[in-house]
Amino acid sequence: KVFLIPKCLNSTRLTWHVRVKMGQQILVTGATGFIGRALRLNLLRAGYEVRGTIRNPSKTPLQERSHPGGLNWVVLHDQSTAAELQQVLKGVHVVIHLAARVHVMAGHESDRRHEFYRVNTDWTERLARAAVAQGVRRFVYMSSIKVNGEKSSAPFTEEDFASPQEPYGVSKWEAERALAMISSQKSLEIVVIRSPLVYGPGVGGNFLQLLQIVQKGIPLPFALVENRRSLIYQGNLVDALIRSVRDDRAAGRTYLVSDGEDVSTPDLIRRLGAALGLRTHLWPLPIPILRSLGQVVGKQMVVERLVESLQVNPSKIRQELDWHPPFSVDQGLAETADWFRATIANRV
Repeated sequence: KVFLIPKCLNSTRLTWHVRVKMGQQILVTGATGFIGRALRLNLLRAGYEVRGTIRNPSKTPLQERSHPGGLNWVVLHDQSTAAELQQVLKGVHVVIHLAARVHVMAGHESDRRHEFYRVNTDWTERLARAAVAQGVRRFVYMSSIKVNGEKSSAPFTEEDFASPQEPYGVSKWEAERALAMISSQKSLEIVVIRSPLVYGPGVGGNFLQLLQIVQKGIPLPFALVENRRSLIYQGNLVDALIRSVRDDRAAGRTYLVSDGEDVSTPDLIRRLGAALGLRTHLWPLPIPILRSLGQVVGKQMVVERLVESLQVNPSKIRQELDWHPPFSVDQGLAETADWFRATIANRV
């Protein structure tokens, strides 16, 4: 139940737009991650041969070391040599690049910026240039809405100027620029997918913390918040990534994706509670006081994300690729809640 095959994989709408045939090789970086796990399983179920990258062969998921459905694990990371890159990319038709440095690191600001750049920008460029040398046709890059900014007064579109506000977003934007330069000079088709917050089975970070708080029944001071946030369920993002692999029309395009229904922070909390079968408790605290408390406890950025709006307009991918999210927000939250109850809740 956790990893469903997206309904639109069988859509006849793609009949005249598919060049990547079943059985062709797709390299997925970050294949053991939150998004990568779901993506590789859906690609296999759709008939593709998948090479999943790992940093350490001993960390290969035990149950998948010899997958009967066309999954091969390969060692590849930002420290790989040119020869290793060449070997891993041999015979690959499409690269889906998910691997990235995401987490905030301790240390000096300049060191943090350098590390984000080294992994998210420089490594992406190296991988793309090696892909060109090996004749890879398409390179699908998992970017972030943070390229557009941290908050929005109106839904972001692909035509808006990039305005990343912190090192992670800057590094993803620089990677996009590097890929655009490579594509302009070589025959590599680049597809960029920018997503907002992703949730679903296996989610971590702030979304997992919110699930844990709701599960404990802790009252939350967000009743007065009237923001709007775009999210995307893991299954919807995987579906969009697969569509960007299969459809000729995606070549050279950048797409913003979301579930298509934006929610406020209090609405999200209530719906998470409903998915978990629990009552939620919200109480009113003026937003200026929330912000002040966030500064006092060193959680200013977390509070900003909870009270500010960040919306995306996903109409471009819907119009150009006929893509529509196969799962609703409530379906996505239900799947996430099922996973949480089965694997996490008893540990809380």
